[in-house]
Amino acid sequence: MSAWDILRDEAPRFFTYWNMVFLLRAAGNTLALSLTGCAAGYAAGFVIATLRLDRVNPLAPLRWLLTLLVEALRRIPFLILLLSVFFAFQLSGAKAELFVIAATAVALRMSALAAENIRAGLESIHRTQWEAALVMNFSALGTLTRIVLPQAWRVILPPSTVHTLSMIKETSLAVQIGFLELTSAARTLNQRGFSALLCYGTVLLLYFVISWSIGRFGRWLEARLATRAATAAPPAAARLAAG
Repeated sequence: MSAWDILRDEAPRFFTYWNMVFLLRAAGNTLALSLTGCAAGYAAGFVIATLRLDRVNPLAPLRWLLTLLVEALRRIPFLILLLSVFFAFQLSGAKAELFVIAATAVALRMSALAAENIRAGLESIHRTQWEAALVMNFSALGTLTRIVLPQAWRVILPPSTVHTLSMIKETSLAVQIGFLELTSAARTLNQRGFSALLCYGTVLLLYFVISWSIGRFGRWLEARLATRAATAAPPAAARLAAG
């Protein structure tokens, strides 16, 4: 039987109301897991990246320790990290839902990716801007949030979108701990007797829709930042010339 014959025969039984509800629920879980883990990871990554700056944190041993942590989390395969978090929760006796366990693993991986990404963005701003702000009695934190970070976002944002899209695909490994996401839903439907072509082909389309939507949103943010920068540049240049 050809692939077309399989699709034609199984499609009416596959695309039922309850199967679609099941797949959409799994898609919602995938999206919630990705965005929750990435948001928490970026918050932690910002703190780590900030503490790795010698202008903010003068304690070299702490900077070295954070660098070691980031490098370790970036290089551990996500499946190993996920299983490590899963068994760590079990050994601790904490009764956490599978969503919390998977989101923790996503946040840990994203915190390392975000820390390196944000650090590179912050260091792309010339250190003379830090020095000029300190001369004008700005605190290190004030310099970071009011002067450096608004300029660094243009460097930070594009890789951030790529990392988020990457983590959406990595969440498919959460099937290994029994969490219901798109890959898990496809496997369940396949075990119910539907062909792998139909199950995983449908899930492929859902992954594409989610990734494409987030990619478009990321490009919209990039365009918005570029527009703001272009609008703000002439007054800034005029003040500099006047000074």
